[in-house]
Amino acid sequence: NMDQGTLRKLVESISKTVKSFKKGEVECLIKLFHSFMEKVGGRFGNLGLDRDTFQEILHSIFGMTDDTLMNRVFCAFDRDNDNYINLEEWIRGLSVFLRGTFEEKMKFCFEVYYLNGDGYISREEIFEMLKNSIHQDSPEETDEGIRELVDIIVTKMDYDNDGKISFTDFEKAVRQDKLLLEVFGPCLPETKNCLHFEALAFRNIMTYSF
Repeated sequence: NMDQGTLRKLVESISKTVKSFKKGEVECLIKLFHSFMEKVGGRFGNLGLDRDTFQEILHSIFGMTDDTLMNRVFCAFDRDNDNYINLEEWIRGLSVFLRGTFEEKMKFCFEVYYLNGDGYISREEIFEMLKNSIHQDSPEETDEGIRELVDIIVTKMDYDNDGKISFTDFEKAVRQDKLLLEVFGPCLPETKNCLHFEALAFRNIMTYSF
């Protein structure tokens, strides 16, 4: 367990960069993070939450079911690419999940969708994502049908006609039609799951005395 001084310092430093949570909420999220770390028995030392533990949290708390997308959400949270989500990455990611502005959510979704890190979403990537999410609902949907869907989406979103979707394309399309935000599969939790998480995580907020 962390002593109050260490906790206080952490809360102060994280609150400087993550503005969407109050200090009391940051403290609750730190404690929650440490309780998850204890559950996995600190087997990663202090590195953070590993992929499996994080996906379990996404599934059980935030109701996510698509393994491919959960894996991508993990990568979007894991900013330093060390395969663990450290405390600061955890709180930054949750600030987008729970309190993100439309701009932040748009940036986050785009990051989740461009799988190979080149800053563009390609037709192949769209095909793979749709195939995953559609096959779960209706296995009989053929690859042909999915390719047609890819064509429709690319035609709708690829404003500069270069055959792939840049962030500028994505932003333009999503601003015109907000339903396109998660067009390639759900990578943000539903509001009811966010509210439930907040109720659990923040129910024991102490008032700050400093």
